[in-house]
Amino acid sequence: MLRAAIKDGTPLGLEAKKFVESGGLVPDAVIIGLVGEVLAKDKAEGRGFLLDGFPRTLAQAEALDTLFADLGIADVSIVMLEAPEEELIARMVKRGEELGRKDDTEETIRYRLTVYHDQTQPVSDYYEKIRKVARVNGLGSVEEITDRIKAAL
Repeated sequence: MLRAAIKDGTPLGLEAKKFVESGGLVPDAVIIGLVGEVLAKDKAEGRGFLLDGFPRTLAQAEALDTLFADLGIADVSIVMLEAPEEELIARMVKRGEELGRKDDTEETIRYRLTVYHDQTQPVSDYYEKIRKVARVNGLGSVEEITDRIKAAL
């Protein structure tokens, strides 16, 4: 959903694309605006949604909760996939090579993991306090991981 918004040429999508391609994190104001647009559209069309890699900061988590309240979205489930960091690095480097992604170099990925520990880990703690969080082993085949996610939900 957000990937489509980034690729579709909307002003917010184009702004987000600049940060993604440079390997940086999209600023809160831009990403929250994109998420708000996508959630409003999906709700209007009667569809559910999956957010992957968002929220990344406490400010984003709080803004997302405000969006949920504003849009009347109450049935929210949180799944956190877990895997060893070296496995994540290997997967993302491979993805970068296969898809020609400029933002999936080992150096950039290691930087993202540092940012994750500093900024995103507190989001996990935040959600543990206010919602049920299902932690799912992210190792295995796509089918195995999908089955674990479905079981957790």
